[in-house]
Amino acid sequence: MNSFLTSLRALTPETLTSMLRGIEKEGLRATRDGGLALTPHPAGLGSALTHPHITTDFSESQLELITGVHTTAQACEDELTQIHQAVFRHLGDELMWGSSMPCRLPSRDEDIPLGRYGSSNVGRSKTVYRNGLSHRYGRRMQTISGIHYNFSLPQSAWSALQSARQASGSIEAYRNASYFSLIRNFRRHSWLLLYLFGASPAVCRSFVAGRQHALADFSPDTLYLPHATSLRMGPLGYQSEAQSALPVSYNSLLGYARSLNRALTEPYPPYEALGVREGDEYKQLASTLLQIENEFYGTIRPKRRIRPGERPLHALGERGVEYVEVRCMDIDPFQPVGITAATMRLLDVFLLHCLLSDSPPDSPEEIASLVVNQHRAADRGRDPQTRLVRRGEAVSVREWGEQLLAECAPIAEALDAAHLGGAHRDALASAFRTLATPALAPSAQVIGAMADSHLHSYLKFALHQSVVHNQALRDTGDNPGSVARFEAMARESMAEQAAIEAADSIPFETYRLQYLEQDLMGGEQFRLQA
Repeated sequence: MNSFLTSLRALTPETLTSMLRGIEKEGLRATRDGGLALTPHPAGLGSALTHPHITTDFSESQLELITGVHTTAQACEDELTQIHQAVFRHLGDELMWGSSMPCRLPSRDEDIPLGRYGSSNVGRSKTVYRNGLSHRYGRRMQTISGIHYNFSLPQSAWSALQSARQASGSIEAYRNASYFSLIRNFRRHSWLLLYLFGASPAVCRSFVAGRQHALADFSPDTLYLPHATSLRMGPLGYQSEAQSALPVSYNSLLGYARSLNRALTEPYPPYEALGVREGDEYKQLASTLLQIENEFYGTIRPKRRIRPGERPLHALGERGVEYVEVRCMDIDPFQPVGITAATMRLLDVFLLHCLLSDSPPDSPEEIASLVVNQHRAADRGRDPQTRLVRRGEAVSVREWGEQLLAECAPIAEALDAAHLGGAHRDALASAFRTLATPALAPSAQVIGAMADSHLHSYLKFALHQSVVHNQALRDTGDNPGSVARFEAMARESMAEQAAIEAADSIPFETYRLQYLEQDLMGGEQFRLQA
């Protein structure tokens, strides 16, 4: 604890108010009766390939909204709200589905449309990659939506922390090692976020059509688990049996990169059997375990902004970790844009705790226990009898959670002192109450709302919430400056896509091979560690 407090004291108010965060939020376009919208990405939103704030994820029907980088949680929520309003101006009678688990899906998997990004090589590669995902995991799983929270500390933090901890080496090496220390602790403790913010305890029956599952009947059209927090993060959600055998360690940037490099370069027999193409039709980008880096699932990722045509792993090796991407957050169906500034503040406190606390190296045994904890928290986290694995011993969710939240208290106090308020302590107090009273958890509120007023139907509950939030945001008066700005971005993005298409000078197969054959392990950061 002494090193923890010493490190915390090294972060000045100026540093704490300069932390950066941003949001990437996915959401399906849905019809007014709760079905998946099968229309193309609205032309008024611009190009899904090049728009800086509005794109699509796996499906043509799955929007992805991206904020800029902000120094306050409230500014981040405010921009996310503006992007939603810009989207709603072009949705017509459609809705943006306000829940992580999907709306009613077509009976045939192949009727869920893949994202389309134009005729350029880069646009075509995005669609081929998604086609590969559909062959590997099925399209239904890919329609699950969530919120990604991007978080980083300013450069001043790393020099202050390195000095406080008397760590040797370059500032770049220290920053990389520190982000991986944060990641290891996050993986150990992220089950707590599933309990506090998980909001997907139920699904529409259409989601599991043709799949084996262990869900219970809630009503004719709804399946659930009574103590679940986030089915999205459990065995039913974003999981891959093929990837489960991938031994990825987070003890260093180099070790992490070597693990992914093997998965990106070594053929995987089942995907080899599928084949890459039939004539001019491509089934997948590659026959390796991972087509590209983004296919690797996880609750958190080390990230670095990439240059045009650059592979993410090469960017990490060349310039190091720039930020982390938290990937385990459900959409909150009780909030208009799916997340609040208060939730972001708790995430900031939690992530700083992961960074400042001691973080021993992981091991294969611990990595296996982390999967157990994640699935237990996701499927039965609100059951008082649920036990998690901590250093080989069983511990209750509440006992371990209260210990972690208590350790976060000095961080909340320091952030509030820096921001001249009490919002971080309020967020922490709310987390304590939720931990003590499972009925306050969003997942419990979803089940309660389904039972009380929505005819025991997940579909009707989520549709009602989507209609309410969509209408509330539509009814908010348009800011003329914001309207003009988004209209200009839409036009500019279409022109940029056209320019990219006009500039293509090589066949797609040549482009694909050149992209995949990049030297992923040749970056300066890797050479320094080797």
